[in-house]
Amino acid sequence: MGRAIWGTSGGFQGKNGANIGRWVGGQNVVGPLPHPSLKPASVPQLNQRAKFGLMVTFLSWISPILRIGFQNDHKEKQNAFNAAFMYNFRNGITGTSAATYTIDYPNLMFSKGRLSKADSLVMATTVDAQLDFSWGAYVQKDFGAPTDEVIFVVYNPTKGDFVTSVGVVMRSALSFDMALPAGFSGDTVYVYMSLVSASGRMVSDSVYVGAPVVQ
Repeated sequence: MGRAIWGTSGGFQGKNGANIGRWVGGQNVVGPLPHPSLKPASVPQLNQRAKFGLMVTFLSWISPILRIGFQNDHKEKQNAFNAAFMYNFRNGITGTSAATYTIDYPNLMFSKGRLSKADSLVMATTVDAQLDFSWGAYVQKDFGAPTDEVIFVVYNPTKGDFVTSVGVVMRSALSFDMALPAGFSGDTVYVYMSLVSASGRMVSDSVYVGAPVVQ
């Protein structure tokens, strides 16, 4: 059902009978519903659909993280998840066809913003099923504070599973030992870090920390 958000005599958004209303270029446009094509999909179309499906499935598991990380980096009429999807769709997939597309883990971003990133970040794997992080105390004036909260994202492609840490540790702690599931031992994981201000209104760019093998 379409929504008449400008009154009964104005335009509408959504489906209404055989018509559909949508917002395009600052104007409400009403037109007929598109008819499904009877032509087989072309190879470029199949490739595009494969890329789309790969990225949207991957990111959907961490949509709460993306709503934080891309809260300030989306256009009007676009939400944070869509902005995160568009960035990573363009930059976070490698391969030349549907058969070869894979996630380009080092180029993924889960957060974009002006908050200072962690200084001199170091990661170690010296304890079973655990990642140990440490970082420096330096923070650029007016672009960060000791009270900033640290976010970690860990993805295990072997298990197809994410582990995240949000708001557990502040920038001022300068270190954090992140426990992982015991089943992660022996697997390669992809690790990312970002920060969000205590107010929740500012975020840093996410940083690809590395791809260690978990002890």
